[in-house]
Amino acid sequence: MKKTFSALFSWTLLATLLMVTGACNNKKFQVNGVITDAKDSILYFENMSLDGPVTVDSVKLTEKGDFSFSEKAPNAPDFYRLRIAGQIINISVDSTETITVKASYPTMATNYTVEGSAECNTIKDLALKQIELQQRIMAIQNNTSLGYDKTNDSINSTVEAYKDFIKRNYIFKAPMKASSYFALFQTLGNTLIFNPKQSEDDVKVFAAVATSWDTYYPNALRGQNLHNIAIEGMKNVRIMRNKIAEQQIDANRVNVANLINITLTDNKGVQRSLTDLKGKVVMLDFHVFGTKESTARIMKLRELYNKYHAQGFEIYQIALNSDEHFWKTQTAAIPWISVRDPEGINSGNLAAYNVQSIPTFFLINRNNELQKRDVQISDVDAEINKLLHQ
Repeated sequence: MKKTFSALFSWTLLATLLMVTGACNNKKFQVNGVITDAKDSILYFENMSLDGPVTVDSVKLTEKGDFSFSEKAPNAPDFYRLRIAGQIINISVDSTETITVKASYPTMATNYTVEGSAECNTIKDLALKQIELQQRIMAIQNNTSLGYDKTNDSINSTVEAYKDFIKRNYIFKAPMKASSYFALFQTLGNTLIFNPKQSEDDVKVFAAVATSWDTYYPNALRGQNLHNIAIEGMKNVRIMRNKIAEQQIDANRVNVANLINITLTDNKGVQRSLTDLKGKVVMLDFHVFGTKESTARIMKLRELYNKYHAQGFEIYQIALNSDEHFWKTQTAAIPWISVRDPEGINSGNLAAYNVQSIPTFFLINRNNELQKRDVQISDVDAEINKLLHQ
């Protein structure tokens, strides 16, 4: 009898432990709420993995607009988003909390409320500040009274002021927070605002958050990713520092008009330099072949080239495609100068010309002086004509 009782007790204890363990492994968080004015729209619940957004769940909204999603609680802060078409609400999750979101479509990205998570509210503040920064940058770019140099200086000073504010008031105050991680990956166009590939100061910001995550969330994949980015950034900074030193030694890199020279190999295997085109009106064009708008853009450029080339107009087009064979195939019949930057979207040339989105172009006069970027031009034909007859 005693042996039977002992065995029964052992099995009971084992069953209890299994139940507890199972319960621990099945802890969940919930994201629910209401999005009005979105009847029949598909609301996607996506995990922002290190490899990009992954759809976790979705629901077709009714007239009421209510929704509820539930997933396994993470061991370290993780990131999700609610999305209808291009409207996005970013969410951070670090426990079994219940997060309630209320919004109205189609302004849900900027006009929503969050309950149940202070971090989600901080991320909302950061997202709104990022949108405001983008609007300020666009206003500067669209200001036709500014030349290239003043436009570039204004953009740089605006971005640096934003970064300083975010560092002091968010990241360095609480580097272990999900919101600090989120702030590191904010972008302008295709470029990180805090860019460890180009800035030694930005590498230090990434390293600060990485170190803090090591302490609070040891072995977290996101923390390891931050370390890898910081280490790679240090290598890139050293390479950039060496390139800058070479450019300072080589006075031909920047001509008297402050045009930053670019020398790349064209689709015929010949090295072509931008400054060699002095005496012509040049369109410096940054392009990616194979994109949705690529064909229409090439047709438009061909019209401009055919119309003005005999008068002294030239196109210096930089392809940012990684596939060299594909690029050569696409450009075989193109009559203007087509070169390829093997660094792609990580190119230092994009940073040098402060390119925030692709495709984009600049106009250069016959004296090798930058005049305007595309967003400052309402009539490209008129601008080319004006430069040709100066």
